[in-house]
Amino acid sequence: MSETNIHPTAIISPKSELGEGVRIDPYTIVEDHVKIGANTVIGPHVQIGKWTTIGDDCQVYFGASIGNPSKDLKYKGERSYVRIGNRNVLREYVSISRSTFEDGETVVGDDNLFMNWVNIAHDCVIGSRVIMANFATLAGHVIIEDDVRLGAYAALHQFVRVGKMAMAGGCSKIVQDVPPFILSAGQPARVRDLNRLGIRTSQINPLSKLSPETFAILKKAYRILFRSGIPLKHAVTRTRQELPADPEVEYLLQFIEASKRGIGFSQPNRSVKSDM
Repeated sequence: MSETNIHPTAIISPKSELGEGVRIDPYTIVEDHVKIGANTVIGPHVQIGKWTTIGDDCQVYFGASIGNPSKDLKYKGERSYVRIGNRNVLREYVSISRSTFEDGETVVGDDNLFMNWVNIAHDCVIGSRVIMANFATLAGHVIIEDDVRLGAYAALHQFVRVGKMAMAGGCSKIVQDVPPFILSAGQPARVRDLNRLGIRTSQINPLSKLSPETFAILKKAYRILFRSGIPLKHAVTRTRQELPADPEVEYLLQFIEASKRGIGFSQPNRSVKSDM
């Protein structure tokens, strides 16, 4: 059994809970009602705000601020939470805010990498195996599904949803939803291609693996949906009619149909909002 290691300059609330093998470095502050899982390392000069839970085997680097109060003007100090899963790496100066709402949550899954200065605002929900590069920024209520990649300085508008295995290019301004398996980039970001490299690199994880047959159908679906030039509503119907049934393709189609913010296209004046 490994022992907890707390530097004498760290300030740890007696109302917090630390798992076995937790290490807390100099000048870090852990506030009330914080739970930190086994073998997690909290670097120096980190602030862990109240009502925050961090899972096992995480690494939090210098200057991070986790569980800080929501910056939403509606927030009046209500009890709300940040819940972070296992094996996450939060590099220098990452910031994650609590929910705006009483008993609401900002949620992060497992096995994610957030590079320097990543900002995750109130009420966001992030899946697992997500990589956010330096300065990537999420406004409130953003949903990021599993195996997503966000390039450096990508900025996501409130309530945007990014589907699994999608990628947003660096410096992208993302004001509409990014469908699963898609590469999106630009200002504003628009669909550019199937995220071919991202899909292939995700295959090393059994939880993300797609069969070659599914990948082949996704390539055909992409051409119908985003390159055929027909209205998206009709392209969705045509995809279902012409291609073999596949759960991942159906998931892509349902994502498009459910989009509330719309989906940007590389062709001018063509978006999900205008034709669905």
